[in-house]
Amino acid sequence: QVQLVESGGGLVQAGGSLRLSCAASGRTFNIYAMAWFRQAPGQEREFVATISWTGGSTYYADSVKGRFTISRDNAKNTVYLQMNSLKPEDTAVYSCAARLSWSVNLETAFSSYPYWGLGTQVTVSS
Repeated sequence: QVQLVESGGGLVQAGGSLRLSCAASGRTFNIYAMAWFRQAPGQEREFVATISWTGGSTYYADSVKGRFTISRDNAKNTVYLQMNSLKPEDTAVYSCAARLSWSVNLETAFSSYPYWGLGTQVTVSS
């Protein structure tokens, strides 16, 4: 089992920045990849970014490419999401997720990640 706890959400003005953290515990040595997803009220859960736990390969949704950066600190078992140039449409609950099994490509479907945190609210005011 893997437990995930997010932190770092809050209220920020448009154009501002936030950094989210996701601390993993449990079977962290088995983690293959971690990802961030977000869900706005009345919207479906949306893929944001993913990173492989060992090689550090990354993949981003087009909507955040160039503005968000995903990174990890293996020594701290933590993955980060640096969010710059925030827009009101980035407002959502952001959740991190982990998968233990290998895949050819980094996965963007939420069904590919069996472990989830509770999420942290990000609100961007205009």
